[in-house]
Amino acid sequence: MKQIVYLISLLVFLGCSTKISKETITNLNGYWEIEQVTFPNGETKDFTVNPTVDYIELDGLKGYRKKMQPKFDGSYTTSNDAELFIIEENKGQFEFHYKNEMSEWKEQINTISKDNFSVTNQEMLTYTYKRFQPINATE
Repeated sequence: MKQIVYLISLLVFLGCSTKISKETITNLNGYWEIEQVTFPNGETKDFTVNPTVDYIELDGLKGYRKKMQPKFDGSYTTSNDAELFIIEENKGQFEFHYKNEMSEWKEQINTISKDNFSVTNQEMLTYTYKRFQPINATE
């Protein structure tokens, strides 16, 4: 029963969402924090505090994603590691395609707006992100 409710909710959500286009993909640029993970069985896990945020930078349909640790002074610390990706359109859906020395994977982009986006990976986990709002303790 839970799976049926989840499937119906997902279909309604996707049916009501704004169509993704090459123009809306530019909204992905910037800092993002995970807000929620939805599991294949419909259960969710909310994230209220995140020690890291994702920084996404696009150049056309190519880009990278990097983990950043925000600091109270408004700056960030990070490593030099970044996941390179390309965004491809597949049957009207846009997907992140990642590839590194160890692995290759993709995520379907479900929604994009100025303040939120969501993706579903190959394990059917849906990640919902919100635009990161830094806290500047020096002000």
